[in-house]
Amino acid sequence: MRLLFHTADIFTSRIFGGNPLAVFPDARGLDDARMLSIAREFNLSETVFVLPPESEANTRRLRIFTPAAELPFAGHPTVGAAYVLAAIGEIALTGESTQIIFEEGAGLVPVTIRAQNGKPVFAQLTAPKAPEIGPPPPSRVALAQILSLEVADLMGGTMAPQAVSVGLPILFVPLRDRDAVVRTQVRLDLWAATLKQYWAPQIMVLAKDPVLPTSNFHARVFVPGLSIPEDPATGAAAAALGGYLGAREPAAQGTFTYVVEQGFEMGRESFLHIEVDKSHGSVSAIRVGGHAVLVSHGEFVMNGD
Repeated sequence: MRLLFHTADIFTSRIFGGNPLAVFPDARGLDDARMLSIAREFNLSETVFVLPPESEANTRRLRIFTPAAELPFAGHPTVGAAYVLAAIGEIALTGESTQIIFEEGAGLVPVTIRAQNGKPVFAQLTAPKAPEIGPPPPSRVALAQILSLEVADLMGGTMAPQAVSVGLPILFVPLRDRDAVVRTQVRLDLWAATLKQYWAPQIMVLAKDPVLPTSNFHARVFVPGLSIPEDPATGAAAAALGGYLGAREPAAQGTFTYVVEQGFEMGRESFLHIEVDKSHGSVSAIRVGGHAVLVSHGEFVMNGD
């Protein structure tokens, strides 16, 4: 069996930044085990397999795998698949803005592809679900120990740790400054004993202390349970963060925007653009987008198939 693939860097406008992604534009004929094996072979944060949609009203069906498991929803594969499929001509652009819909495990995911001079440059997803708040997380003392920090490094009050999901549960741990974000190291033994079985074992640490003045937050994401020690750009976490931040906006109506910088500690500078709509005091929609660039293409050969 021979399968064409493309790789791209997502949430960046330059090669070797952002989060690398492998995209298989036509994954028909692959079963679950083979998809997981291919994802392990690439050993990227995620590999996305594109299939025909189950409903003709939608554009494609996506199956997203880390090296450890399949995910019901993930942001950088969604944004990246839209960009790659448009860049290689599998999705026809309809002008400066093209609307598509992906089928994913978490539900339908609308995506807007923005183009310049007939080429895609930016893609923006709409979260498939309204924000869901998880159960109370472990104590600040326990979280500080897991993250190799002092309790004083963790924020409290309205910016206290909280778990939120819009398709993939994320535990948000706001920190007092960027230095604390940089110093964060996950103690895997304590994570396994405390967070592994928690509703949201994935962790984002963040601070309102970005490197760049065009950003609002500096963040890092750790996903040890899915064989991702650290992720350079995490769209699902950014989408859930929109729910966390939107609920804390004092205004009951409006659209609020944030830029999250991530991946700096890994040498993969990434920028995730979040938009949150509020109506009558509740978050009504969350969108996450970013730029992307093509990196490579090739043929995946599985001898004996």
